[in-house]
Amino acid sequence: MLDSTHTTAPIEADVDEKRVALSYVSEAFAEGCLDGLDADCMAQAALFAAFQELVTTYGEEATARYAEGFPERIRGGAFTTSLQH
Repeated sequence: MLDSTHTTAPIEADVDEKRVALSYVSEAFAEGCLDGLDADCMAQAALFAAFQELVTTYGEEATARYAEGFPERIRGGAFTTSLQH
């Protein structure tokens, strides 16, 4: 869980807690897609909701610093769940 008393940067949550949270988000994502919403639309809405929550909790600057590491993590495969061709 993110520590709302810490306002300088998002804190990494416990691995088990992250896994449970991801399962909730994944279920909501799947339900939206089953209801006919486009997967790209769901992904963009999920990102917006996530960043909105981080900004509310930590502020714009801390959230921006946190997001600066995403290009490297994306390119490094941190979010890849299947083999790429």
